[in-house]
Amino acid sequence: MASKFTEAEIKEYQAVFNSFDKDHSGQIDTKELKGVLQELKMFESDAQVTGLIKEVDSNKTGTIEFNEFLDVVLAVKNGKSGGLKFAKVYSKQKELIQVAGHSGVHSFAEEEMSAFAEHINQCLADDKDLKHLLPIEAKGLDLCKKVRDGLLLAKFVNVAVPDTIDERALNKKSGKDLTLFQINENQNLGIEAAKSIGVITTNVGAAELTNGEKYPHLVLGMVWQLVKIQLLNSISLKNHPELIRLLEDGEELSDLMKLTPEQLLLRWFNYHLKNAGSDKRIKNFSSDVKDSTAYTILLNQIAPDKCDKTALSLTDPLKKAEKVIGNAAKLNVKAFLKAGDIASGNPRLNLAFTAAIFNMCPGLDPLSKEELEKAGLMEDDFGDSREERAFRMWINSLGVKDLYLNSLFEDVKDGLALLKTIDKIEPGLVDWKKVENTPNNKFKKISNNNYAVDLGKAKELNLSLVGIGGSDIVDGNKKLILGFVWQLMRHHTLKFLAEVQKKKFGGKPVTDDMIIAWANETVKTSGKTTSMSSFKDPSLSDSRFFIDLLNAIEGRVVNWEYVNDGKTPEEKLNNARYAISVARKLGATIFLLPEDIVEVKPKMILTFIASVMSLQK
Repeated sequence: MASKFTEAEIKEYQAVFNSFDKDHSGQIDTKELKGVLQELKMFESDAQVTGLIKEVDSNKTGTIEFNEFLDVVLAVKNGKSGGLKFAKVYSKQKELIQVAGHSGVHSFAEEEMSAFAEHINQCLADDKDLKHLLPIEAKGLDLCKKVRDGLLLAKFVNVAVPDTIDERALNKKSGKDLTLFQINENQNLGIEAAKSIGVITTNVGAAELTNGEKYPHLVLGMVWQLVKIQLLNSISLKNHPELIRLLEDGEELSDLMKLTPEQLLLRWFNYHLKNAGSDKRIKNFSSDVKDSTAYTILLNQIAPDKCDKTALSLTDPLKKAEKVIGNAAKLNVKAFLKAGDIASGNPRLNLAFTAAIFNMCPGLDPLSKEELEKAGLMEDDFGDSREERAFRMWINSLGVKDLYLNSLFEDVKDGLALLKTIDKIEPGLVDWKKVENTPNNKFKKISNNNYAVDLGKAKELNLSLVGIGGSDIVDGNKKLILGFVWQLMRHHTLKFLAEVQKKKFGGKPVTDDMIIAWANETVKTSGKTTSMSSFKDPSLSDSRFFIDLLNAIEGRVVNWEYVNDGKTPEEKLNNARYAISVARKLGATIFLLPEDIVEVKPKMILTFIASVMSLQK
C-alpha cells in the first residue's frame, strides 16, 4: 500500500495517523478513536466506534493499523470512499491540518483559520494596497498563502495597534512582483513590529511566513495574537473608567487593575448576568458559554430593546447559537465566528466574540461627577509610561515559558517574573531551590524579590541596586522597579551584542563609548557627515543620524523621499517613525517609540543603536 504514495505523502499521512494513535503503538484502538471523535465534536456511542473500526479493520485485529489507514486515505484521494463513515472522520481530522514543525507535529483548528480570515477581510476590505490579496478564502490555507509578501500581516499589525508601522517603509506591489529582498524586508518589519506590541514570535521568521502553507500553525498563532491584541487592547480602566463598577465588596482599585483583559471580560460578563437577576455565572469562554444561555442573558441585559431571550426556549445548541449571533448583529457586532464555534465551546473564538460585544456595547452606566473625579485620580497608577511599556514588551519578547506581563509593576510583585527573567538572560544563575514557587503571602514575595536583588548584585550581572530591597518591589515602587528592569535589559542587550559581534570586540564587554564610536565610524565610512556625542546628544532628535546609520548598514533600505530636514516637531516625529520601521525591516528588535527619539531618551536610544549594531555582518 505504501508504494502507492510518495515519500512526502507518507510523511503527511503518518502525521495524521499519529494524531489518532496517541500511545504510538502503531494501532488505533477504540479508546483512541473515541477520544478523537470527542475532540472533533463527532460524538459516537461505543457501538458506533466499534463499527467504525470494523469497516477499516481488514485483518480483524480489532484495531486500525497504518496500512489499513492508508486504504481509507487512497479511497478518499481517488474519490471512492463511498459510504465509509471512517473516511469522514479521517477527512475531518485532516482539516486540523497536521504539519511537521520544529518541535514535532503541530495542529490547528480549521474553524479558527476560517474565522480569522473572515475577520481580516472585514478589517482590511478597503485597503487599496491589498487588492491583490483580498478577499481571503475562508476555507483551507488561503490565509497562509496570502501572508507570503509580508504586506497582509504588516497591515494587520496596524489594525491591532494603529501606527505601529510607518507604512512608508513597506514595499508595496505596484505593477510587478516584489523581489525576495523586498519580501524579506516586509516580513522582518511585520515580525519585529508585532514583537514590539507583545506578540510572541518564537520560531517565526521571514522564511516561515513567506512559506506559510508549510507552517500554518505559526501563521495562525501569530494572527490569533494580533486579533486578541486588537480586540482586547481597549479593555482597561484607562480606556473605560466605568469599569470601576465591577469592583466587588472589600476591593480597592488596585485589585481591579491587577486583572488581565480576559479577567475583566469575565467579570464584566458576570456583572451583567447578576444584574439580570440570573444565577448563571461563567468561569471560562468555553464550556460555560457553549449552550448560549449566558450570551442570551448578557445581550438582553445590555440591549433589552434589541435583543430578546427567545433562544432560552430552544433546545438545539446550533439554533440557540444562531440566535445569539443574530442578536449581536443588531448591536452592529461583526461576528466572525459561526454557530458551531459557540456550540463547540471554542475558547479563542468565544473570547474574541465576547470582546467584540464589549467593544461595541459595554452596557455600563456613565460615571457620576464624583466617580469621574475618583477615576481621574487613577491616572498615575496605571504604569502606562513609555519605559514601563518598553521594559514589559522586552520581557515578553524573551519567550520565557509561563511568563507574560500585562502590567510590569503589578506582575513583578511576587518575584517570580524577575527571577525567570534573570534565569533567561543568565542561564543557571538562579538556584530554584531557594525560590518560593507559590508566593501566596507578602513574606514569600519579599523573599523572592530579595533573592532577585541579591542575584542582580552578583558578579555575573553586577547591577547597581543601591537602596532597593524586596519590599520595594512588593510595594510597587515604580522608580526602583524601572531602574532594576532597565539594568537587566541593558545587560542583556550588551551581552547579546558582544556575542553576535565577537570578532569586533574580541569577547570583551561592550561599553557605551564602544557603541558610540562604532556608530560614528559606520556613518562616516558611508560618506555621511552626521554624528553623535552621546546618547543624550540633542541633535539625535531629528533622526537624521539614525537614518544615515541604517543606510550605511544596507544601502537599499532607505527611501530618501520620505526623509525630511527634521526642523519642526512634526518633521522630527515623522523621521523617527520612519527610522524605527526601517530598522525593523532589517530585522532589528526595537522597543522604543518615536517620542523616545524626539525627546532623546538616552536609555532607549542605547537599545536602538545596539540593536542596529547587532545586525552588521
